[in-house]
Amino acid sequence: MPEISLEPLPFEEAIEAFKDLVPLAPDEFYALAEEARALAFSVSNVMQMDVLVDIRGAVEKAISEGETLADFKDRMDEIFESRGWTAPPEFTPWRLETIFRTNVQTAYTTGRYKQMIAEKDVFPYWEYDAVNDSRTRPTHAALDGKVFPADHPFWDTWYPPNGFNCRCGVNPVHRSEHVTVETEDPTNTLIEPVDPLTGERMPARQLIPDPGWDHNPARERWQPDWSKYPEELRKHFLATNYTNAHEK
Repeated sequence: MPEISLEPLPFEEAIEAFKDLVPLAPDEFYALAEEARALAFSVSNVMQMDVLVDIRGAVEKAISEGETLADFKDRMDEIFESRGWTAPPEFTPWRLETIFRTNVQTAYTTGRYKQMIAEKDVFPYWEYDAVNDSRTRPTHAALDGKVFPADHPFWDTWYPPNGFNCRCGVNPVHRSEHVTVETEDPTNTLIEPVDPLTGERMPARQLIPDPGWDHNPARERWQPDWSKYPEELRKHFLATNYTNAHEK
């Protein structure tokens, strides 16, 4: 499986996107509306704020320094060892990969979104780009190569990532390119995907993102209600980069 590389994107956009995320315990995170979760960072079953902040720091370092999944796993081992913790059983290699890939991909595509919005006059269309291997979800593969206007409502639902470990991306299309531009939003229509291994038709299903991923994380702007936080915790966050740009 190829490692995620951040080299094509200037680090500033991706780093800034991730720095906006406020660490929240899972119960606080899931109490938020789905669209508000785009500006929060949480890890299931991790209730201790110091552990959550350390995990968040490891992800931020991976994004800012272009580290690989292996680097991230090594850093997590160092964190647990330095704090004298024993990694909980749920921190399996698969779980660490999900934390890494989901957060790095979200930061990358959010930074990419900011770049493409800035160049929308030159690149007025965007193309959905799926990896198209055996791990690609059938619903994501069904959208591969489809081109929509940059301001089409389709992107409010389908701007990636569209699920945990989703590797889909978006390519800007120059105004001079001759492409077929979609006008209708295909969301909720029925598709008959093709099995990438056998080439056979699979059962029909609705074309929808994974549950909880039907929004554009790059467009969301959310502020925590600091009045509900303990004074010490509120001061800590307001004094660090964990607050978003509106608090700066």
